[in-house]
Amino acid sequence: MTVPAKLAGFAAVVAIAFGGAAAVGAAIGPEPAKEAQHTSAGSHGATAESTVSTDHGGPGAEGAEEASHPVRGLSVAEAGLRVVVGDPELRRGRVEELRFRVADEEGATVRDFEIAHGKRMHLILARRDLTGFQHLHPVQQADGSWAAEVRLVDAGSYRLFADFTRGGDPYTLASDLRVDGEADLRDLPTPALIADAGDGYEVRREASEARAGDGAELRFTVYNQGAPVRVEPYLGAGGHLVALREGDLAFLHVHPTEHAEQGGNDDSVGFEATFPTAGRYRLFLQFKHEGRVHTAAFTEEVR
Repeated sequence: MTVPAKLAGFAAVVAIAFGGAAAVGAAIGPEPAKEAQHTSAGSHGATAESTVSTDHGGPGAEGAEEASHPVRGLSVAEAGLRVVVGDPELRRGRVEELRFRVADEEGATVRDFEIAHGKRMHLILARRDLTGFQHLHPVQQADGSWAAEVRLVDAGSYRLFADFTRGGDPYTLASDLRVDGEADLRDLPTPALIADAGDGYEVRREASEARAGDGAELRFTVYNQGAPVRVEPYLGAGGHLVALREGDLAFLHVHPTEHAEQGGNDDSVGFEATFPTAGRYRLFLQFKHEGRVHTAAFTEEVR
Protein backbone atom coordinates (compact mmCIF):
# COMPACT_ATOMS: atom_id res chain seq x y z
CA MET A 1 0.00 0.00 0.00
CA THR A 2 1.35 3.43 -0.90
CA VAL A 3 2.01 6.11 1.75
CA PRO A 4 -0.90 8.33 0.56
CA ALA A 5 -3.27 5.38 0.78
CA LYS A 6 -2.07 4.55 4.30
CA LEU A 7 -2.62 8.17 5.41
CA ALA A 8 -6.09 8.22 3.89
CA GLY A 9 -6.99 5.03 5.74
CA PHE A 10 -5.72 6.42 9.06
CA ALA A 11 -7.79 9.61 8.60
CA ALA A 12 -10.91 7.54 7.99
CA VAL A 13 -10.35 5.54 11.20
CA VAL A 14 -9.89 8.76 13.22
CA ALA A 15 -13.06 10.25 11.73
CA ILE A 16 -15.06 7.14 12.61
CA ALA A 17 -13.70 7.17 16.18
CA PHE A 18 -14.56 10.81 16.77
CA GLY A 19 -17.97 10.36 15.17
CA GLY A 20 -18.72 7.45 17.52
CA ALA A 21 -17.64 9.46 20.54
CA ALA A 22 -19.90 12.30 19.53
CA ALA A 23 -22.82 9.92 19.13
CA VAL A 24 -22.23 8.43 22.58
CA GLY A 25 -21.98 11.92 24.10
CA ALA A 26 -25.23 12.95 22.49
CA ALA A 27 -26.96 9.83 23.82
CA ILE A 28 -25.69 10.34 27.37
CA GLY A 29 -26.32 14.09 27.40
CA PRO A 30 -24.25 16.90 28.89
CA GLU A 31 -22.86 16.72 32.41
CA PRO A 32 -25.59 17.79 34.90
CA ALA A 33 -25.15 21.31 36.14
CA LYS A 34 -24.29 21.75 39.78
CA GLU A 35 -27.03 22.96 42.10
CA ALA A 36 -27.46 26.70 41.71
CA GLN A 37 -26.93 28.70 44.86
CA HIS A 38 -29.49 31.26 45.95
CA THR A 39 -28.45 34.85 46.32
CA SER A 40 -30.35 36.12 49.32
CA ALA A 41 -33.18 38.63 49.20
CA GLY A 42 -34.57 39.91 52.47
CA SER A 43 -38.19 39.57 53.47
CA HIS A 44 -38.49 43.25 54.26
CA GLY A 45 -35.13 44.75 53.46
CA ALA A 46 -33.00 45.34 50.38
CA THR A 47 -33.78 43.14 47.38
CA ALA A 48 -31.31 40.84 45.70
CA GLU A 49 -31.39 38.32 42.90
CA SER A 50 -32.42 34.74 43.56
CA THR A 51 -31.85 31.64 41.44
CA VAL A 52 -34.17 28.65 41.53
CA SER A 53 -32.35 25.53 42.72
CA THR A 54 -32.09 22.54 40.40
CA ASP A 55 -33.62 20.55 43.26
CA HIS A 56 -36.94 22.02 42.12
CA GLY A 57 -36.89 21.40 38.40
CA GLY A 58 -33.80 23.31 37.34
CA PRO A 59 -33.51 26.73 35.75
CA GLY A 60 -35.27 27.17 32.45
CA ALA A 61 -37.12 30.05 30.87
CA GLU A 62 -39.14 30.53 34.06
CA GLY A 63 -36.01 30.15 36.18
CA ALA A 64 -34.28 32.87 34.17
CA GLU A 65 -37.27 35.14 34.75
CA GLU A 66 -37.24 34.43 38.49
CA ALA A 67 -33.54 35.21 38.70
CA SER A 68 -34.30 38.92 38.56
CA HIS A 69 -37.10 38.85 41.14
CA PRO A 70 -37.13 38.31 44.91
CA VAL A 71 -38.22 34.70 45.38
CA ARG A 72 -36.75 32.54 48.14
CA GLY A 73 -37.40 29.51 50.32
CA LEU A 74 -36.95 26.90 47.59
CA SER A 75 -33.90 25.19 49.11
CA VAL A 76 -32.57 23.89 52.41
CA ALA A 77 -29.17 25.46 51.66
CA GLU A 78 -27.93 28.86 50.55
CA ALA A 79 -24.51 30.55 50.51
CA GLY A 80 -22.91 27.86 52.68
CA LEU A 81 -25.74 27.77 55.23
CA ARG A 82 -28.19 24.90 55.69
CA VAL A 83 -31.23 24.34 57.88
CA VAL A 84 -31.25 21.01 59.72
CA VAL A 85 -34.47 19.81 61.38
CA GLY A 86 -34.09 17.52 64.39
CA ASP A 87 -37.19 15.39 63.79
CA PRO A 88 -39.41 16.22 60.81
CA GLU A 89 -42.09 13.71 61.84
CA LEU A 90 -44.85 15.26 63.97
CA ARG A 91 -48.01 13.80 65.46
CA ARG A 92 -51.30 15.31 64.45
CA GLY A 93 -53.02 17.55 66.97
CA ARG A 94 -50.25 17.19 69.60
CA VAL A 95 -48.28 20.06 71.08
CA GLU A 96 -44.69 19.11 70.32
CA GLU A 97 -41.31 20.77 70.46
CA LEU A 98 -39.92 21.45 67.01
CA ARG A 99 -36.14 21.88 66.97
CA PHE A 100 -33.88 22.93 64.15
CA ARG A 101 -30.49 24.53 63.63
CA VAL A 102 -28.61 26.44 60.98
CA ALA A 103 -25.33 24.76 60.00
CA ASP A 104 -22.34 26.15 58.11
CA GLU A 105 -20.29 24.45 55.40
CA GLU A 106 -18.38 22.45 58.01
CA GLY A 107 -21.58 21.24 59.66
CA ALA A 108 -21.05 23.37 62.76
CA THR A 109 -24.08 25.06 64.32
CA VAL A 110 -24.30 28.77 63.56
CA ARG A 111 -24.96 30.80 66.69
CA ASP A 112 -24.70 34.45 65.69
CA PHE A 113 -27.80 36.05 64.19
CA GLU A 114 -28.93 39.64 63.95
CA ILE A 115 -32.21 41.14 65.07
CA ALA A 116 -34.53 41.79 62.13
CA HIS A 117 -38.10 42.94 62.60
CA GLY A 118 -37.74 42.59 66.34
CA LYS A 119 -36.54 38.97 66.36
CA ARG A 120 -33.39 36.98 65.62
CA MET A 121 -35.33 34.12 64.02
CA HIS A 122 -38.73 33.92 62.33
CA LEU A 123 -40.26 30.48 61.82
CA ILE A 124 -43.00 30.13 59.20
CA LEU A 125 -45.03 26.94 58.75
CA ALA A 126 -47.57 26.15 56.04
CA ARG A 127 -49.08 22.96 54.68
CA ARG A 128 -48.47 22.18 51.01
CA ASP A 129 -52.02 23.29 50.11
CA LEU A 130 -51.28 26.64 51.83
CA THR A 131 -53.44 25.94 54.88
CA GLY A 132 -52.29 25.72 58.51
CA PHE A 133 -50.18 28.88 58.37
CA GLN A 134 -48.21 29.74 61.51
CA HIS A 135 -45.64 32.46 62.21
CA LEU A 136 -43.62 31.63 65.33
CA HIS A 137 -40.58 33.06 67.09
CA PRO A 138 -38.48 30.15 68.38
CA VAL A 139 -36.09 30.39 71.31
CA GLN A 140 -32.39 29.76 70.82
CA GLN A 141 -31.01 26.97 73.00
CA ALA A 142 -27.63 26.68 74.73
CA ASP A 143 -26.28 24.53 71.88
CA GLY A 144 -27.23 27.17 69.29
CA SER A 145 -30.28 25.32 67.96
CA TRP A 146 -33.79 26.78 67.93
CA ALA A 147 -36.92 25.37 69.56
CA ALA A 148 -40.62 26.21 69.38
CA GLU A 149 -43.78 24.50 70.54
CA VAL A 150 -46.03 23.73 67.59
CA ARG A 151 -49.40 22.08 67.11
CA LEU A 152 -50.42 21.01 63.63
CA VAL A 153 -54.04 19.90 63.55
CA ASP A 154 -54.16 18.47 60.01
CA ALA A 155 -52.18 15.61 58.49
CA GLY A 156 -49.96 16.13 55.47
CA SER A 157 -46.69 17.61 54.29
CA TYR A 158 -45.72 21.02 55.64
CA ARG A 159 -43.03 23.49 54.63
CA LEU A 160 -40.78 25.01 57.29
CA PHE A 161 -39.17 28.39 56.56
CA ALA A 162 -36.34 29.67 58.76
CA ASP A 163 -36.15 33.43 58.10
CA PHE A 164 -33.17 35.28 59.59
CA THR A 165 -30.39 37.81 59.02
CA ARG A 166 -26.68 37.13 59.41
CA GLY A 167 -23.71 39.31 58.49
CA GLY A 168 -26.09 41.95 57.19
CA ASP A 169 -27.63 39.50 54.70
CA PRO A 170 -31.17 38.12 55.03
CA TYR A 171 -31.87 34.44 54.35
CA THR A 172 -34.87 32.14 54.07
CA LEU A 173 -34.00 28.44 54.27
CA ALA A 174 -36.67 25.78 53.95
CA SER A 175 -37.26 22.14 54.80
CA ASP A 176 -40.19 19.71 54.92
CA LEU A 177 -42.19 18.37 57.86
CA ARG A 178 -44.61 15.44 57.86
CA VAL A 179 -47.69 15.02 60.04
CA ASP A 180 -49.08 11.51 60.40
CA GLY A 181 -52.42 10.55 58.89
CA GLU A 182 -54.26 10.88 55.60
CA ALA A 183 -54.15 14.42 54.26
CA ASP A 184 -57.40 16.08 53.22
CA LEU A 185 -55.96 18.64 50.83
CA ARG A 186 -58.04 21.70 49.98
CA ASP A 187 -58.29 23.82 46.89
CA LEU A 188 -57.04 27.37 47.15
CA PRO A 189 -59.97 29.73 47.81
CA THR A 190 -61.02 32.01 44.98
CA PRO A 191 -59.76 35.60 45.21
CA ALA A 192 -61.88 37.86 47.44
CA LEU A 193 -61.54 41.37 48.85
CA ILE A 194 -62.69 40.48 52.39
CA ALA A 195 -61.15 37.90 54.74
CA ASP A 196 -62.21 36.78 58.20
CA ALA A 197 -59.51 37.19 60.87
CA GLY A 198 -61.55 35.74 63.76
CA ASP A 199 -62.80 37.29 67.01
CA GLY A 200 -65.01 39.76 65.15
CA TYR A 201 -62.20 41.07 62.95
CA GLU A 202 -62.22 41.16 59.19
CA VAL A 203 -59.74 42.60 56.74
CA ARG A 204 -60.66 44.34 53.51
CA ARG A 205 -58.16 44.90 50.75
CA GLU A 206 -58.24 47.47 48.01
CA ALA A 207 -58.97 46.11 44.57
CA SER A 208 -55.86 45.94 42.41
CA GLU A 209 -54.46 43.93 39.54
CA ALA A 210 -51.03 42.34 39.91
CA ARG A 211 -48.94 41.49 36.87
CA ALA A 212 -45.90 39.23 36.84
CA GLY A 213 -42.65 41.15 37.09
CA ASP A 214 -44.28 44.47 37.98
CA GLY A 215 -44.32 46.03 41.43
CA ALA A 216 -47.75 45.82 43.07
CA GLU A 217 -49.14 47.76 46.02
CA LEU A 218 -51.20 45.69 48.44
CA ARG A 219 -53.30 47.74 50.85
CA PHE A 220 -55.47 46.44 53.67
CA THR A 221 -57.84 47.94 56.25
CA VAL A 222 -58.78 46.12 59.45
CA TYR A 223 -62.34 46.22 60.83
CA ASN A 224 -63.69 45.10 64.19
CA GLN A 225 -67.43 44.60 64.47
CA GLY A 226 -67.80 46.54 61.22
CA ALA A 227 -65.82 49.62 62.31
CA PRO A 228 -62.30 50.39 61.00
CA VAL A 229 -59.53 50.18 63.59
CA ARG A 230 -56.04 51.59 63.72
CA VAL A 231 -53.62 48.72 64.16
CA GLU A 232 -50.68 48.75 66.52
CA PRO A 233 -47.07 48.37 65.34
CA TYR A 234 -46.14 44.73 64.86
CA LEU A 235 -42.56 43.58 64.20
CA GLY A 236 -41.52 47.13 63.47
CA ALA A 237 -44.25 47.91 60.93
CA GLY A 238 -47.99 48.28 60.56
CA GLY A 239 -48.26 44.57 59.94
CA HIS A 240 -46.44 41.53 58.61
CA LEU A 241 -47.18 39.95 55.25
CA VAL A 242 -46.00 36.56 53.95
CA ALA A 243 -46.67 35.67 50.31
CA LEU A 244 -46.33 32.04 49.16
CA ARG A 245 -46.71 30.81 45.58
CA GLU A 246 -49.08 27.92 44.89
CA GLY A 247 -47.26 24.72 43.91
CA ASP A 248 -43.64 25.17 44.98
CA LEU A 249 -44.38 27.48 47.96
CA ALA A 250 -41.81 30.04 46.86
CA PHE A 251 -41.40 32.67 49.59
CA LEU A 252 -41.70 36.20 48.24
CA HIS A 253 -39.98 39.37 49.28
CA VAL A 254 -42.50 41.96 50.58
CA HIS A 255 -41.85 45.55 51.69
CA PRO A 256 -44.09 47.27 54.28
CA THR A 257 -45.00 50.85 53.38
CA GLU A 258 -46.08 53.79 55.49
CA HIS A 259 -49.24 53.33 57.56
CA ALA A 260 -51.23 55.37 60.05
CA GLU A 261 -49.02 54.64 63.06
CA GLN A 262 -46.03 55.88 61.09
CA GLY A 263 -47.65 59.13 60.05
CA GLY A 264 -50.07 58.01 57.34
CA ASN A 265 -53.44 59.71 56.86
CA ASP A 266 -55.70 56.66 57.16
CA ASP A 267 -56.03 53.36 58.98
CA SER A 268 -54.82 51.16 56.13
CA VAL A 269 -51.70 49.00 56.09
CA GLY A 270 -49.70 48.82 52.87
CA PHE A 271 -47.05 46.59 51.30
CA GLU A 272 -45.15 46.47 48.05
CA ALA A 273 -44.45 43.16 46.32
CA THR A 274 -43.20 41.88 42.99
CA PHE A 275 -44.74 38.60 41.88
CA PRO A 276 -42.17 36.84 39.68
CA THR A 277 -44.54 34.67 37.63
CA ALA A 278 -48.18 34.45 36.69
CA GLY A 279 -50.27 32.15 38.85
CA ARG A 280 -51.92 32.07 42.25
CA TYR A 281 -50.37 33.16 45.53
CA ARG A 282 -51.61 33.06 49.10
CA LEU A 283 -51.13 36.22 51.17
CA PHE A 284 -51.01 35.91 54.97
CA LEU A 285 -51.48 39.28 56.66
CA GLN A 286 -50.78 39.55 60.38
CA PHE A 287 -51.76 42.62 62.38
CA LYS A 288 -51.88 43.60 66.04
CA HIS A 289 -54.79 45.25 67.84
CA GLU A 290 -55.39 45.61 71.57
CA GLY A 291 -52.26 43.59 72.24
CA ARG A 292 -53.26 40.51 70.23
CA VAL A 293 -52.01 39.31 66.85
CA HIS A 294 -54.53 38.18 64.23
CA THR A 295 -54.11 36.61 60.79
CA ALA A 296 -56.12 37.03 57.60
CA ALA A 297 -55.44 35.16 54.33
CA PHE A 298 -56.12 36.22 50.74
CA THR A 299 -55.68 34.57 47.35
CA GLU A 300 -53.89 36.69 44.77
CA GLU A 301 -54.33 35.93 41.07
CA VAL A 302 -51.32 37.24 39.15
CA ARG A 303 -51.54 37.63 35.38
